[in-house]
Amino acid sequence: MQNRNRPTVSVVGAGVIGLSVAWRAARAGWQVTVHDPAPARGASWVAGGMLAPLTEGWPGEGAALALGEASLLRWPEFAAELSSSAGVPSGLGTEGTLVVGLDSADAGELQVVAEWLAAHGRSVSELTRKQLHTREPALAQGIRHGLDVPGDLAVDNRALLAALQAGCVSAGVQMVSEAVTDLGMLDTDQVVLAAGIGSPGLRAALPVRPVKGEILRLRHRRGAPAAPGSTVRGVVHGRHVYLVPRADGLVLGATQYEVGEDREVTVGGIRDLVADAEAILPSIAEYGLSEASAGLRPMTPDNLPLLGRVDARTVVATGHGRNGLLLAPLTADAVLAELAGTPLPEIAVADPRRFE
Repeated sequence: MQNRNRPTVSVVGAGVIGLSVAWRAARAGWQVTVHDPAPARGASWVAGGMLAPLTEGWPGEGAALALGEASLLRWPEFAAELSSSAGVPSGLGTEGTLVVGLDSADAGELQVVAEWLAAHGRSVSELTRKQLHTREPALAQGIRHGLDVPGDLAVDNRALLAALQAGCVSAGVQMVSEAVTDLGMLDTDQVVLAAGIGSPGLRAALPVRPVKGEILRLRHRRGAPAAPGSTVRGVVHGRHVYLVPRADGLVLGATQYEVGEDREVTVGGIRDLVADAEAILPSIAEYGLSEASAGLRPMTPDNLPLLGRVDARTVVATGHGRNGLLLAPLTADAVLAELAGTPLPEIAVADPRRFE
């Protein structure tokens, strides 16, 4: 039963975005109901967990860099508050990121990124071959060029989802497992649409499409070399690969395909991920393969999220693409600001009406 002494809000979608919004809204005094037939799954469940606006950056994507950094600054407080509220760790890691290029062309790509970041007032440290192998001895011997990016962080996505679910329960959020087929069926004061690739089915004008990504989870086996101490991102003959440490091994990703709603892991995807990762970190050959999975990232035409109010009752928070985990704290703050009628100026570039 709803308590009409408090304002009510329905959150449609229980990935990292929907759960973050629900948890924060409940702690801010809203009576919150979350609707999702499979909470804490979807793209959030198979994410790599990088919180990396700098190493994800590329010339021409200044707006994405600004949004990512604004959210990254919120992450330490967000994680600490969540851990306290949920009573379990949030999964945040603060070890930074090491970026390496395999050949001279790959090294040239890293140089372009470093120069672009420097032009925007963000600095990264270029490492010599000796510095690289001192920092991470397990790197392949042929790697000669790299960047040290201490500001980029990482989070264990599944630990984060568990903490958000526990935090929502602690804050009194009601979870409903039935799927929503029409936003008009929701009897609450406000609605937040955070359904990822399902969002256009509930509001047809939203330009969100699925982009498939495959990842592997590697288990550390007895006798195998230890996993790297920080996230390692590599450029291998122009292809990008990342290795993110976990307590029991590594997450290895990620492919990217425009193939509609195809969630099947392919042999070619596994082959390419393993080959590229082994070129960077040969010791992964001694690890066990514990999981191969694919998710569908909700992408927009300009790779920026759709974040803001679209009518008097509906706030949209979707289309986060590769950066759902990174942008979760900023998104939660932005949605609460919209619900309060005081939009955040820094999310103006993510206006969901910009394609109309």
